[in-house]
Amino acid sequence: MSTSHLTSGNLKKTGKSFDLRFLELDHVQGMLDLQHKVQKITPDRAILEPLSEEEFINILSGNGYMVGTFVEGELIAFRAMLVPSIDDVEHLGYDAGLMKEELHKVIYSEISVVHPQFRGNGLQTYMGKMVFRQIDQEKFSYVAATVAPGNIPSMKDKFSLHMEIVNLKEKYDGKLRYIFFHRLNEHKQTDTSTPEIIDIGAIEMQQKLLQIGYRGTAVEKGTDHTFNVMYKK
Repeated sequence: MSTSHLTSGNLKKTGKSFDLRFLELDHVQGMLDLQHKVQKITPDRAILEPLSEEEFINILSGNGYMVGTFVEGELIAFRAMLVPSIDDVEHLGYDAGLMKEELHKVIYSEISVVHPQFRGNGLQTYMGKMVFRQIDQEKFSYVAATVAPGNIPSMKDKFSLHMEIVNLKEKYDGKLRYIFFHRLNEHKQTDTSTPEIIDIGAIEMQQKLLQIGYRGTAVEKGTDHTFNVMYKK
């Protein structure tokens, strides 16, 4: 099996070496198995939006790319980027305010899965930085993603990749999702505005801020085991 090697490193917690590689169709069963392991221990099934075998094959057949982290030859994490089909309703570019003629410039940051035994090594964001570096910026100008409001690790991951919340609405047959968005090669000026700090459960208040031009830029611990989202205009 020929696999394109990207880079190597060492796990933060154990120091064990790992390899990061582009994934191929031969890896689909391994990804399905790993995804199933993570699903089994995820308390809220609404947080993880799993991909089907057909969706993995679609990505690996020229509609995106995927990277995988291997330890001693075993796939322990993977992350996907998807070139989405363009429709008249569901495309995340619409949720970010793009016109239809710009939708072909959008690539999605898709599913990210880490084996439960290897969490705490920063692999999700490490892989995120690597897949972002592989984006063909002559073809794509924007990255979009969705995250469930309860998925704090995934929210932190998207913020670390310079993505911002631009919308909060129902997607995927009625599941509430943050819409994260990033303009590639955007040079931001220093922001001195006073942020609005909103409890993550205050959905309508967040939606109102987003409607008047605010963007979610960070998530932080609040009181009593809650979390707050920081919004800036």
